[in-house]
Amino acid sequence: MEDKVLIYDKSVPGRKGYTLPDTHRSEEQILAGLPEKLRRTTDAALPEVAEPEVVRHFVNLSVKNHHIERGFYPLGSCTMKYNPKLNEVAASYRGFRHQHPLAPGSTSRGCLEVMWRLSEHLSEISGFPGISLQPVAGAHGEFAGLLIMRAYHKEQGSGRRKIIIPDSAHGTNPASVSSVGYEAIEIKSNDKGIIDTVVVEAVMDDEVAGMMLTNPNTLGLFESNIAEIADIVHAHGGLMYMDGANLNANMGVFRPGDIGFDMMHFNLHKTLSTPHGGGGPGGGAIGVTKELQKYLPVPVLEKNEKGELFFNYDRPYSIGRLHTFYGNFANMVRAYAYIRIMGGAGLRKVSENAVINANYLKELLRKDYDLPFDAHCMHEFVISGNRQKKLGVKTSDISKRLLDFGVHAPTNYFPLIVPEAMMIEPTETETRETLERFASIMEQIAREAEQSPETVTSAPHSTPVRRLDEAGAARTLDVNYVG
Repeated sequence: MEDKVLIYDKSVPGRKGYTLPDTHRSEEQILAGLPEKLRRTTDAALPEVAEPEVVRHFVNLSVKNHHIERGFYPLGSCTMKYNPKLNEVAASYRGFRHQHPLAPGSTSRGCLEVMWRLSEHLSEISGFPGISLQPVAGAHGEFAGLLIMRAYHKEQGSGRRKIIIPDSAHGTNPASVSSVGYEAIEIKSNDKGIIDTVVVEAVMDDEVAGMMLTNPNTLGLFESNIAEIADIVHAHGGLMYMDGANLNANMGVFRPGDIGFDMMHFNLHKTLSTPHGGGGPGGGAIGVTKELQKYLPVPVLEKNEKGELFFNYDRPYSIGRLHTFYGNFANMVRAYAYIRIMGGAGLRKVSENAVINANYLKELLRKDYDLPFDAHCMHEFVISGNRQKKLGVKTSDISKRLLDFGVHAPTNYFPLIVPEAMMIEPTETETRETLERFASIMEQIAREAEQSPETVTSAPHSTPVRRLDEAGAARTLDVNYVG
């Protein structure tokens, strides 16, 4: 079959921007090891571009996309904080990069040691003695936790089928519940944005396997009734699962394992600074109580009587393997490097600064936007564009206008219990000047909504791609390059 000729705007015949290494082998020697049927009969249709043009091409592409190194990224609940480049140096060490996942333990001691130490640190941070690094996303960790919950109840001889979920839950929670075969029972938040014990008591019965709760929740508010809620669930034989997506507010301050939770997942790719977005790679490590350790995914990293690390596959109560090999190892290295750089006191400072930044920014925005839950927040908060919507400007318009100022939009229309919601998380890595600039931009947009709403409703004006037909794009998704 003839190669399809691709047209590249910068390709000019005869230009070259590469140097191939000297193999010290002739063309005949190279071809001798290649079967005839696999040899090309025509040259590959590759672009011919000089090196400076290649570099400029990719640099220009990189600045067309918004990313944390380019500007402020207040994407609530997704915790887009700066990723220290030292993490990348550690993850790129030759011994880590080139290690095959099926290499025997005797040649993988460094990798196993990193995984072991990371597990110990996660255990200390969370209060859970049992750790599995295998899940590769937050939702994957939820899936693992719910499988463990199901295995636990099955061993108890119970066929429970319900999971309690707050109305402020992450969207992955009910999806994970459904994927495991449970039924989600939604309960309402009170007028302070948190869960009351009375609503849990009202739905708690012998059919409930457990409750999933994010703390702090997606409104950025701490669930102050958590100990009492855990007592209610446990009294009826249920288990408590904590969605650890918002752990960036808790490190060194609040340990879920100490207050009544039975399991949780970590987002290594959020809380512990490793890069994420665009579908991955992620890290959704899960922590469980001592009672639930036997259900963890196989294999489990353990030490033998000689103190040597090995993967134990002999786990008869395990929920099984959930991912190829042992998880996304490079993210484990990055997370471990971040923890070692920060230390225990540094991790607590991270959470304290994240809370300070969020509360400072919230106070700067309150005069121009509605604040549905006017309370001290944790690492993030939610404002509403209801005031602007009455002027014909929606939250999505405000977010598109932000792009003109080189700022990424906050999370829009979530949580669902807040109309025209904007969930904003500045993280601990942003300076006071950045927060004040963002507040100033938001104030300008609020004035534009009052005085010239068309400026906002027609935004963005300065981005490489202007306002899209969102309905059409969703229905006719096409990401192919057309030359």
